[in-house]
Amino acid sequence: MKTIASIAEMKAAVRSARAEEKTVGLVPTMGFLHEGHLSLVRESRARTDLTVVSIFVNPAQFGPNEDFASYPRDPGRDAALLEREGADILFLPAAPDIYPRGYATYVEVQKLQDRLCGASRPGHFRGVCTIVLKLFEIVRPDAAFFGRKDAQQAIILARMAGDLNLDVRIEVRPIVREPDGLALSSRNIYLNPDERRAALVLSRSLATAGAMIKAGETRAEAVVAAIRDAIGREPLARIDYIEAVDPVTLAPVDRTGEGTLVALAVFIGKTRLIDNFVVGPGGEIT
Repeated sequence: MKTIASIAEMKAAVRSARAEEKTVGLVPTMGFLHEGHLSLVRESRARTDLTVVSIFVNPAQFGPNEDFASYPRDPGRDAALLEREGADILFLPAAPDIYPRGYATYVEVQKLQDRLCGASRPGHFRGVCTIVLKLFEIVRPDAAFFGRKDAQQAIILARMAGDLNLDVRIEVRPIVREPDGLALSSRNIYLNPDERRAALVLSRSLATAGAMIKAGETRAEAVVAAIRDAIGREPLARIDYIEAVDPVTLAPVDRTGEGTLVALAVFIGKTRLIDNFVVGPGGEIT
C-alpha cells in the first residue's frame, strides 16, 4: 500500500492507473477505522481495480461546539488495518491543502441538508458535500463506497452526484453492527461502560419498531411512538430526533412502505449516536 499526502501526487497516481485502464474505487473516511469502514474497503477491492481510502477529519462539517478537536485519530493504526485489507492507496491530505488560506467555495444540497441530522447540525452537510466533491475531483473514482448507518449522508451525496452530473457511482453498503446490535461508529470509543450498555437502546428500539412493521403496522406515528417510548425509558438517553421519512425527499411520511427510512439520533451521555433501518419488500427490515 502506498501512502500519499500530496494532492498533485494523488492525481498523478490516478492518471497512471487510468492509463492502464484500471477502474478506481474511493472509500472516504475520517479515520479511526472500524469493521464498517473495512467492509467498504473489501467491497471496493472486489468491484474496482484500484482502491483509494482517504482519511481526513474535515473541519468544515463540525459545528463550533462539536468534537473536532477530540475526534479520535490514530493514523498509524489505520494504515496497518488498510495494509492488511489490501488497500492500494491511503490518501492523507493536510487541512491547509484542502482548505488553503482564503478558501471560499462550498457545496449545498438544499432542503435535504436541513432535515434529520441537518436540523440539529446546521452546516454539517455543506461541509460533507464540499469535502466529498473535492475528493471526487482529486481521485476521480468510478465508484465511491459509503455505509448506510449515515443514510442521510448517502442520500444527499447521491443527489449531489446526480444534480452535478458527476461520473461516479454512489455505492451504499449495509450497517455493520457489534454482536449485541450496536451500530459501529468511531464515536463509540467515547462511551463509558454504563453508556455502552445504555446505547443498546437504539438498536433494540429499532428492532421493536421493525417487528411492528413486519407484523403489519404501517402508521408512521405508531412506529415512531414505539421507538420514542422505548428510548424514553433509558435514563442515560436523550432523543435528538426519531422520524420515518421518504427515502428521496427525506420528508416525514404518514404511512411506512417499501423504501421508508426510519432514522434516529440519540445522545447517550454526551455522545451523539445515529442508527436507522429501511423498510424492504413485504415489510422486511434492512
